[in-house]
Amino acid sequence: MNRPRNRGWPLVVPLVVPLAALLVVLLVGGACAPRPPSMPVSRPPQVVDLGLLARRLAAMQPGWPAPAPDCRRDRCVALTFDDGPGPHTGRLLDLLRARRARATFFVVGHMVAAGRAGLVRRIAQEGHELGNHTWSHAALTALPDDRLRRELLRTGDLVRRLTGVRMRVMRPPYGMTDGRVARETRRQGMAQILWDVDTRDWRDRDPADVTRRAARASPGSVVLMHDLHRATVRAMTGVLDRLSRRGYRFVTVSELAGGGRRASAAKR
Repeated sequence: MNRPRNRGWPLVVPLVVPLAALLVVLLVGGACAPRPPSMPVSRPPQVVDLGLLARRLAAMQPGWPAPAPDCRRDRCVALTFDDGPGPHTGRLLDLLRARRARATFFVVGHMVAAGRAGLVRRIAQEGHELGNHTWSHAALTALPDDRLRRELLRTGDLVRRLTGVRMRVMRPPYGMTDGRVARETRRQGMAQILWDVDTRDWRDRDPADVTRRAARASPGSVVLMHDLHRATVRAMTGVLDRLSRRGYRFVTVSELAGGGRRASAAKR
């Protein structure tokens, strides 16, 4: 996906310690990434009960093959992939399955509609989390209310028809969000998810660079990558190896919010 002209703008949420504080920043509907001076300032994030938030973000897929880690005790990291599914997503799923690693895929509706329904079903069936990344990858802060609503609803409806999964998490394209985007996201029953580790794989198509940046993760990190790019998939063996050697467990963002505890399935 092409990035906006202000691609030098850092879209990184600073890491907050302890983990609970990070999760509030990442998951509360009002949380926002840093924005250029021209963007409106949104309301500060509200403090919510993390137990309630974890139940709201319940993972949709039952029967996962590996025991869930306890992220209150284990070193957990959430690998996230935006903008797909694409031509390399299948190979990425192969690598994750071989390592019994779970991830979160923020899918773009028109990519799903372009003959990739099988990949979306496979993402759900293999225990990963699906998140909403809008229909057309538009900058949501620039849209009128009706189109903002449709960008999210159209993708959500398509994924639900294909998989039975009602997505509970959303990532705004480019990390561009404000109070209006946050309110619409909450109305549709989702929480916004940003990140604290940006691999910049969309800009630097070098597996070594992607691996090195992903390895900067710390306990509770949310790592941003894109499954559209061959270089990202080529980097994944190194990413998984380096983080595994440091004792990390690979979980979805909803598992990270819930301390690694799996919630019951909620298909309807």
